[in-house]
Amino acid sequence: MRRGLVILLAVVAVFVIVGLFVYGSFVSAQHQLVAKQEVVSASWSEVNNQLQRRADLIPNLVATVKGFTKEESTVFGDIANARAGLLNARGPQGKIEANGRLDSALGRLLMLTENYPQLRSSDQFMRLQDELSGTENRISVSRRRYNESLRDYNTFVREFPNSIWAGMLGFHTNDAYFEASEAAKTVPNVKF
Repeated sequence: MRRGLVILLAVVAVFVIVGLFVYGSFVSAQHQLVAKQEVVSASWSEVNNQLQRRADLIPNLVATVKGFTKEESTVFGDIANARAGLLNARGPQGKIEANGRLDSALGRLLMLTENYPQLRSSDQFMRLQDELSGTENRISVSRRRYNESLRDYNTFVREFPNSIWAGMLGFHTNDAYFEASEAAKTVPNVKF
């Protein structure tokens, strides 16, 4: 009888220890999932802030270019539409797609400087182009940080046993990575 009681207590002790371990793993994973999701959200907010900053610079840049190039209305219309698309886009994936369209339209605008040497010598245009360049660098850094935080989150969600806890808690992978736009992938044609 004593031997049976000892075995029963040992089995109960093992179940309690395993239960505490599983519970600890669950709570730890839950806290880390929440923290990693918040890092992704904060990183996305920074990307969004920089995209907004660039969108705010564009009207001044377009107005300056318009002063020199009255006949380029299709480029200006494309930029206005792309900018509106970015400002109205919802969620990371929508913003990423709209950003690609704006990158393409901005590239066409900046190519106009080749046809208008007086535009290149404009102080206002040069200042705006410098601000836009600085903003593009900030966007690049923000995108990289966002992609890194998203990769870290997705890796954590996919790892065992986190994948079990993530599924139970409603955390899912997010594949809204920022990638280079099609316009950025094409090699520029440089003429000397």
